[in-house]
Amino acid sequence: MLKIRNFTKCYDGKAVVDDLSLEVAAGDIYAFIGHNGAGKTTTIKAACGILQFDGGDIFIDGMSVKEKPLECKKIISYIPDNPELYDYLSGVKYLNFVADIYGVGKADREERIRRYADIFGLTEDLAQPVSAYSHGMKQKLAIIAAWIHEPKLIIMDEPFVGLDPVASHTLKTMMREHCDKGGAIFFSTHVLEVAEKLCDKVAIIKNGKLVTCGDMETVKGDTSLEAVFLELEDDNV
Repeated sequence: MLKIRNFTKCYDGKAVVDDLSLEVAAGDIYAFIGHNGAGKTTTIKAACGILQFDGGDIFIDGMSVKEKPLECKKIISYIPDNPELYDYLSGVKYLNFVADIYGVGKADREERIRRYADIFGLTEDLAQPVSAYSHGMKQKLAIIAAWIHEPKLIIMDEPFVGLDPVASHTLKTMMREHCDKGGAIFFSTHVLEVAEKLCDKVAIIKNGKLVTCGDMETVKGDTSLEAVFLELEDDNV
């Protein structure tokens, strides 16, 4: 579903991500782990077609994001770490705007908006302007918008930040259901306990280089993901 091949991104002549390769298959919930500044957001933005890059290529469902950016964007969703929504729109108008972009039909969008707004407890707030929303409410709205066109691949940067425990549980359930139906999810997180319990696969990046990746059980072995991450962070390699 997502193939990153020898991806390199430079700023001012310095590689901030260097020759990174990994693959997210259909059905995978794939965690992307690393310290602040390791290159996670840079990689994610490049995979979404937001950032150009200097080396390698990234493929979504077999299509190069360099050669077919619009086709790739039609089948993905992206939730940044701090979603920038249109504050002057009401919640429901924002969701309809996103549905219009992706060509979601009237009946489908109404059913999906109703279903996801209900499970996130946003139904009574959809008529309010986004400017009146708390950070957590904006995060919920961004999640609903990401699911509204039923994308094949969902890419998220720290999606659990700002969510209360109930909303976090709801998102985890939605992620699992999406992948059980053949979709894929690639997301960064600092919440290692969530990644360990939820994800099928994990990649750890350090200083722009991939340190390890693979099945969660293989990577963590007999210890915890946190222990593996801390050990790798202490490694001078």
